Amino acid sequence: MEPDRFAEEKRRGMTIDLGYAWTRVGEGPGATVLAFVDVPGHERFIGSMLAGLGPAPAVMFVVAADEGWRRQSEEHLAAVDALGLTRGLLVVTRSDLADPGPALAEAQEHLAASSLGTVDGVAVSGATGAGLDELRRALVRLTATLPSPRTDGRVRLWVDRSFTIRGAGTVVTGTLGAGTLTVGDTLALGDREVTVRGLQSLGDDAGAVPAVARVAVNLRGTDVAEVGRGDALLTPGAWAWTGVVDVRVRPHQGETADLPSELVAHLGTAAVPVRLRPLGGAMVRLTLHEPLPVEPGDRLVLRDPGRHAVGAAAVVLDAAPPALTRRGAAASRARDLAHADDPAAVLADRVRRTGAVRAADLVAAGVPTQDASRVRTVGDWLVDPATWDRWRAGLVAAVDEQARTTPLDPRLTADAARRRLALPDRALLAPLVEAAGLAYADGRVSRPDAGNDLGPAEAGLVKLEAHLAADPFAAPERPELDDWGLGVPELAAAERVGRVVRLAPDMVLLPTGPAQAMRTLAALPQPFTTSEARQALGTTRRVAIPLLEHLDRRGWTVRVDGGHRRVKGR
Repeated sequence: MEPDRFAEEKRRGMTIDLGYAWTRVGEGPGATVLAFVDVPGHERFIGSMLAGLGPAPAVMFVVAADEGWRRQSEEHLAAVDALGLTRGLLVVTRSDLADPGPALAEAQEHLAASSLGTVDGVAVSGATGAGLDELRRALVRLTATLPSPRTDGRVRLWVDRSFTIRGAGTVVTGTLGAGTLTVGDTLALGDREVTVRGLQSLGDDAGAVPAVARVAVNLRGTDVAEVGRGDALLTPGAWAWTGVVDVRVRPHQGETADLPSELVAHLGTAAVPVRLRPLGGAMVRLTLHEPLPVEPGDRLVLRDPGRHAVGAAAVVLDAAPPALTRRGAAASRARDLAHADDPAAVLADRVRRTGAVRAADLVAAGVPTQDASRVRTVGDWLVDPATWDRWRAGLVAAVDEQARTTPLDPRLTADAARRRLALPDRALLAPLVEAAGLAYADGRVSRPDAGNDLGPAEAGLVKLEAHLAADPFAAPERPELDDWGLGVPELAAAERVGRVVRLAPDMVLLPTGPAQAMRTLAALPQPFTTSEARQALGTTRRVAIPLLEHLDRRGWTVRVDGGHRRVKGR
């Protein structure tokens, strides 16, 4: 395949823009399909080179036998090293024009000092075909060393090309590094959603394309002017866009302090101007000219556009860093970031700042949640251990205060507990109650030994219970209740703990009273009058009428007309 697409490239024999090619090594189901992104070498096109290199999982590094190691080789290796690529293959070409040995040895020495380390080297000639069979075998060995890609979960496809096909519309291409694309998928493009109309991978139509793969995506209802290199197709709602990131910087040459304050950051196929604010040591805050979908662990190349050169490598440590508002905040932040290579420390730091956060929100913000060993997992929430301990102590104190100040109502309502502790979700209360050794029933929190005792009102309540046990429908009147020290607050408290049922604010029966009444009413000829019910229950109209209305509200009795009721179902 000829990856150079433009007439100028063919005329000058020099790659100017990204080119694309693929091949199949071997036959049958065991064949290896290889896709290549051909990147330009000249320093004036380093931006395009980085767009092709950014999403790639491995690199085939080419040096000419008759030219050896060149300045553009150094720039390419600096980019490879900045991106932290660890898998590659060295190819010395034009071996028919010069002895490939010196070029091979020199290049391997340079590569060994980079993230690639020691790699296989192959000498070939495109003119004679010498070494091409060994090159194919070496490429197959290289692909066998690549880690298994993640084919589920969220997608981030960096677009490296967009064009229009007559009858199909807009098509974009990119290297899918993780996840799976499927025809019919809805993806986010900037602030709007687009639909995948069709998919191709290496020239073949596909219903779904899993990573890692070169993929062409036909977008429905999207003009070609609305999407281009540097854009990203994303799983909707799964990525947080950020304009500020904290990174660890490794300058290509010199010290961090020597870096310019303005550089261009390359991520995927995107290139965005950034402003650098040193925090201390190798830690730097980058303010992006425009936001990007970034996650911790992303590797950036910081390019110096004035020198047409790679200035530094950067690893994103935090994609949603805190504001630096206090004196000494930058230095303190640098110390915090010193442990950011530890995923558990990164997660714990983010959770610590907010106290508690939903795991899904962290994933959307690009914070990996797999290692939650330093935070507390409570359902869908991740909670800072110190915050959890503070909540637990606060809940115990709130319950004890409720019992002390309101002995008739010693149980704290769930809503009051949530407000008191400023819990972000009521779902956190039940596990918090358990951790605090408290009791939680009927939407209220109390000490386990709180029981149903009403404190000062207990003696009067015992007399009330004895009275109703002897005559279930003889609800005491106000003078008797006053003699027993049972006002409306005391009766309400007794109802809350299940000791009585209130028919009116100061009219009560035992909790068994309504069911006992139903057994009596069900034995009457249906329908029955209020007078017949009163006589059967052996009570007064003062009690019978609110009792019947109570049974109506429960749905146990049904009004037939103005003077009659019947037991439901009879």
